[in-house]
Amino acid sequence: MDRPLDWTLLQAFAAVAEHGSLSAGAVALGLSQPTLGRQVRALEQQVGAELFHRHARGLSLSEAGHDLWPAVETMREAAAQARMIVAGNDQVAEGTVRITASEVVSHRLLPQVLARIARDLPQIELELVPSDRVENLLYREADIAVRMIRPTQLDVLTQHLGDLRLGLFAASDYIARRGMPDQPGDLLLHDLVGLDRSEVLVEGFRSRGLPVSRSDFRLRCDHQAVNWELVRAGCGIGLGMRVVALAEPGVQQVLPGLPVPDLPIWLTCHERLRSVPRIAAVRDRLERAFRDLIARDRALP
Repeated sequence: MDRPLDWTLLQAFAAVAEHGSLSAGAVALGLSQPTLGRQVRALEQQVGAELFHRHARGLSLSEAGHDLWPAVETMREAAAQARMIVAGNDQVAEGTVRITASEVVSHRLLPQVLARIARDLPQIELELVPSDRVENLLYREADIAVRMIRPTQLDVLTQHLGDLRLGLFAASDYIARRGMPDQPGDLLLHDLVGLDRSEVLVEGFRSRGLPVSRSDFRLRCDHQAVNWELVRAGCGIGLGMRVVALAEPGVQQVLPGLPVPDLPIWLTCHERLRSVPRIAAVRDRLERAFRDLIARDRALP
């Protein structure tokens, strides 16, 4: 192989290696799946080796792919750092700001917040990425992140805005059919709505002295926005944000005295982007909106 490797093809390789499938890699790069597949095959032809093993659940790196990955990752990080330096010098107050947040926050909290920001800043276009995956701010997968866990990525500006309180809730018609639990142990006699692959709720219930297992959650879904819709539809008892759920018609809080962990809110952007006017303007408004929301939550009985 005498000619240099095409950076576009290397980016295609990196996206598939990171996301584990052509479909997810194509979404990350904003390409069609066939286009990304052609790019991967072109790189394999250029290096003269198969870079991925194809299987039913996606793609995994072959031995040649594992050998190539560290060098490509180093190149990608260097390119991302260069783009970040250029972006940090941008003093234009208009353009696009990309925000990522968890699916449930994107679905339940951000629409009204972004509506106000859009009215205040008509010169700025907003992109919202609902995802429970931790986007990499270095690679500009997002300009601003609203996260439920403290970011560990280096070179990011992070603020803990406060905590939103969670509670157990059920639809009124479910309570009419099954009755209201009087004590924590009664929950084991009810249908519970929980997560599928994640063990977070199982561990949380156990820490409160309730010996639950995965099978005690009769309905399970890892998509948290859908999870809440299952509660609203009367499928059983599940977790919800109090500031949202208490205003929801047809939903009642269950065992309000039961201690439930809070939901921390972290606002994050890359350190180099903090002074870019359009990003700073959106970030400041997001901070104010979530601080107001947390204050309203704390004022609830």
